[in-house]
Amino acid sequence: MSAPTAPLLLGRVQAVLRGRAVPCTRPDGRPGGLSAIAKQPLRESVAIGTLGLAGDEQGDPRLHGGPDKAVHHYALEHYADWRGELGALPVLDAPGAFGENLASTGVTEATLCWGDRVRIGTALLEVSQSRQPCWKLNTRFGVRDMALRLQRSGRTGWYYRVLEPGHVQAGDAIELMARPHAAWPLARVIGVLYHRTLDTALLRELAALPLPPSWQRLVQGRLERGAVEDWRPRTEG
Repeated sequence: MSAPTAPLLLGRVQAVLRGRAVPCTRPDGRPGGLSAIAKQPLRESVAIGTLGLAGDEQGDPRLHGGPDKAVHHYALEHYADWRGELGALPVLDAPGAFGENLASTGVTEATLCWGDRVRIGTALLEVSQSRQPCWKLNTRFGVRDMALRLQRSGRTGWYYRVLEPGHVQAGDAIELMARPHAAWPLARVIGVLYHRTLDTALLRELAALPLPPSWQRLVQGRLERGAVEDWRPRTEG
């Protein structure tokens, strides 16, 4: 595993957010179960454990949260791009538009790699996967194809697993501690996932990474079937 000779400063956390699961509706008005996508910023330091931030909730634990998706991180740099595309939507006025736990400057999908280990506050986190956007973003933004827009843009955000619990707060540095897969920035992973979807050579390379079980099934399924899984249940609900 490669590691900097000293921790490398990548960026800084600008907001730490958590939310409660509340009833939500689908874009067509039908009940959509529970969602905790509307997260609020915290002023104080908060504990972070193997299942994420203390007090943070998930609407559907089958699909959200868990050790491999304990913490969601989104780059504030992307907000300007979204305002340029969507206009001045109120949801984009403050961090948390995408349901993220951490909003930062200085690091994006282009600069972070699969499996990177980063120190934030006193916690040690490992990049575990990029986000696969779901239909709840369509409702949150009032844009019927927002999940697909996020997917196509590559500005998806990413998840961490927690290797060492600790505390995080706004203002914390994001420091790179190790980079075992420098050939796989998240932007490249996202490119394979959503654009070069049936490139056999790239899929085999991706399969060689330490993927969580759901991703292993996804990649192996494409290799075995020679077809892409149906995205509509996830992106349209």
